[in-house]
Amino acid sequence: MRPRRILFFAEAVTLAHVARPIALARALAASDYEPFIACDSRYRRFLEHEPWPHLPLHSISSERFLRSLAKGSPLYDVATLRSYVGQDMKLIQSVQPDLIVGDFRLSLSVSARLAGVPYAAISNAYWSPYYARTGYPLPVLPITRLLPLTVANALFQGARPLAFRLHCKPLNRLRHEHGMASLGTDLRRIYTDADHTLYADSAQMFPTRNLPSNHSYLGPVIWSPPVALPDWWDKLPADRPVIYLTLGSSGQSSLTELIIDALADLPVTVIASTAGASIAPRPAANVYVADYLPGTEAAARSKLVICNGGSPTSQQALAAGVPVLGIASNMDQFLNMQAIELAGAGAVMRADRVRGPALRAQVQRMLSSSEFSVGAKRLTPLHSAAEAPRRFAAYADEATGRQPAPRRTGTAAND
Repeated sequence: MRPRRILFFAEAVTLAHVARPIALARALAASDYEPFIACDSRYRRFLEHEPWPHLPLHSISSERFLRSLAKGSPLYDVATLRSYVGQDMKLIQSVQPDLIVGDFRLSLSVSARLAGVPYAAISNAYWSPYYARTGYPLPVLPITRLLPLTVANALFQGARPLAFRLHCKPLNRLRHEHGMASLGTDLRRIYTDADHTLYADSAQMFPTRNLPSNHSYLGPVIWSPPVALPDWWDKLPADRPVIYLTLGSSGQSSLTELIIDALADLPVTVIASTAGASIAPRPAANVYVADYLPGTEAAARSKLVICNGGSPTSQQALAAGVPVLGIASNMDQFLNMQAIELAGAGAVMRADRVRGPALRAQVQRMLSSSEFSVGAKRLTPLHSAAEAPRRFAAYADEATGRQPAPRRTGTAAND
């Protein structure tokens, strides 16, 4: 018999949706599974050294995706989703997988069902219809730059149900074209619809209620890009705290230089990953810059992590017991940072309101107080890098009907 095949679809609008499939595919690489990853060529550099096949898959550009987020408009139109289904079906027919795993590839709600292959969606628990915390924070939108936040929030909360309905419409229309029932007007159902939904979060940090049997927690999925360390990595000053700065592929890279300028006269060392954005090579004497850095290692040697507030970098920070300052823009980032703030492990600032003096004061507060560090260290046990791969491997066994190897008896088996 051939190995069980698992086909991962990575929607490459941000690196996070590529990173999680890579990390989970690694959990299967040493077993008798045969993983495949379908991904846009823009992130090929992170796949070419992996031992499994990677297949070409078109995703809309990150620029288009981020523009839609910034305006609050639907991320995909029905024509795009139709074209996605065509691509999906060709890959599914070519690979003949036993299981499909998608990370924000919304078209799989249709294409996986048309193919009749079990489909698991990776998501964050704060997008679950069963998320225990209610309410939606105000993201950065054009109105938030023009109006007082109280007024902008009132307008947003009033318009949100209609806006979410518009976001749901393209996929519901596509499902109707294929004789499938509507998913309704709850955007969370659009983002999490699958035969099985896998949450890449800690249940303790992101609790749910009345979770059905086909929804489960993997735990945080920790991944770092396989990049060479920069020349300066072993030459950093040892007499001052290190701050790891990265706004990621979905952060506002224009803020990177503002943050660097705000920290230039503080007794700190800043190691900055630009994720491909162009900034001055050495914008300040205390700043060291690289295109990409291994995030887990960068977080581990830092006293504070400044990021866009999204789950990938914040999970790396919390795994190392390091507090997070999130400079948040979109709803996803604000929802993630809500839980981190509630746990006392970080703070959030709005990307549309951040100013140098306030940022500098917040950094000094977080470095001088033990409160944030203690809060972050409390969360470290919830961010084990080994837990999600182990749970995913067990899920894959169950979903494909594979009998797992018998566990050895003794101390080593009871880890």
